[in-house]
Amino acid sequence: MSLGDEPGYPETGHTRTRLPDDPYGGARRGGRSSSRSLVTVVGVVVLLIAAIAFANRGDGDNSSSTSSSSNGSGSGSRPVTSSTAASGTKPVDTKNAGIPTGFAHTRQGAESAAANYAVTLGSTGMFNKDSRHRIVNALYTSAAAARLQSPMDAAYSTGLLSKMGLDANGNPPKGSTFVSRTVPVGTKVVRYGDSDAQVSVWYMGLAGMSGTSSTNPVTTTWKTWTFDLQWADNDWKVSTDSQTDGPAPVPGDDQAATSDAISKAVEQYGGFTYAR
Repeated sequence: MSLGDEPGYPETGHTRTRLPDDPYGGARRGGRSSSRSLVTVVGVVVLLIAAIAFANRGDGDNSSSTSSSSNGSGSGSRPVTSSTAASGTKPVDTKNAGIPTGFAHTRQGAESAAANYAVTLGSTGMFNKDSRHRIVNALYTSAAAARLQSPMDAAYSTGLLSKMGLDANGNPPKGSTFVSRTVPVGTKVVRYGDSDAQVSVWYMGLAGMSGTSSTNPVTTTWKTWTFDLQWADNDWKVSTDSQTDGPAPVPGDDQAATSDAISKAVEQYGGFTYAR
């Protein structure tokens, strides 16, 4: 059914999205509704975590902050190519338990750190207690990690995991694939100083359960994740973070993939280490 087929929705030339007749083996309307509930739950968890994090942020030096999309002419209408293009600089040489570490003590290093931290904090590893503790200890300041572990454990409760179709250890049912990925689109330095920085990451998120019996098909969401970073232990560490919705582009006229195709894609396509 297209948008124009919806009751009370006139034909206005809006972009339409084609879906299979029976996506994920179930009724389309029921599946999409459940999926929206899943995304909402995940968003609530992230916002809860952000609210529990340090309330006081470093003031920093706002005078050193400039928009990465400014063209330098004052009009702000067209960014110069160098401000939005990927730099190509390798962000890190080392990893700790698969997590990129050792980012440069520079403006670009802070952006690379924020992008990669968004990927890790939006991964399926956050739904298992042991891996979540390793991630938090690796990415947050020691003080922030100590204060966040218990509230995070409470947020990722067995009740929440069950609602998302996962067992107590964050594992999906046999024959199903749980998807949780953060795909950065770009970064922006809001504030930068020698000891701290604030960086926003615009990203697309993938979340849902892929399986023939799933009622929560994998869907996309667009958000902006803002990190307050501190330079500690020769690396950028998160002191607090928060998320806001969007900006979301108009959906294209793409046909949704089948559950099997999504599962195979998740298994076959690995992620990246991101550089500004």
